[in-house]
Amino acid sequence: MSDEKVKAGSAKAGEAGADKAAEKAAKAAKAAAAGKGKKGKDAAAGSVRIAAAGETKVSPAAMPRLEKMYREKVISALMKQFDLKNPMEVPRIKKVTINCAVKEAVGNPKVLDGAYDEIMAITGQKPVLTRARKAIATFKVREGNAVGVMVTLRRARMYEFLDRLMNIALPRVRDFKGVPTKSFDGRGNYSLGLREQIIFPEINYDKVDKVRGMTVTIETSARTNEHARALLNEMGMPFRR
Repeated sequence: MSDEKVKAGSAKAGEAGADKAAEKAAKAAKAAAAGKGKKGKDAAAGSVRIAAAGETKVSPAAMPRLEKMYREKVISALMKQFDLKNPMEVPRIKKVTINCAVKEAVGNPKVLDGAYDEIMAITGQKPVLTRARKAIATFKVREGNAVGVMVTLRRARMYEFLDRLMNIALPRVRDFKGVPTKSFDGRGNYSLGLREQIIFPEINYDKVDKVRGMTVTIETSARTNEHARALLNEMGMPFRR
């Protein structure tokens, strides 16, 4: 075999090896990119996602400001005020219920769409439809008809809603002089009626078709009105004086 043929064969072998090396490098780069993409997706799935407009908000990972204040200040203040020895005896807020009744929904069920979206924007949680338990011929209500929307808040969303209600929404009420102190039911629960939903900053005025009211019920673990009133007063509820 001549020297020229040997040189040509070695050149072809070198080119084939270079092609194989290039293919391996390309496959390795592709696999690395796929791995990074998968890690990125996993990281995004584990992170806190910001909700879009009109979507149920994600519960905050950090402790709400009002809950932190309750643990650091309110518990010790109530223990001193009522001479309690065990922190577990201190009353606490269990849940908050927001109920919005829409009487126009009897003749036009589509009216509930606006109330549904507004309550969801205010609370950050999807509400449920409330239906009539029995038929009332005088009001043309049939059993099972949707007559309003309701949402129940607990834990972080409950504290965040109360914080915005007491410090942002209520002071925006026209001629606000404080909330009444006689709206307790004797079992530690407090009910508050709001005439306008536009006092909440989450409501867009341009999309409001009608001014609606709602009822906010705060359920506590207190057994008397005195303990419940002291709890809400320490939490920052602006009671009328």
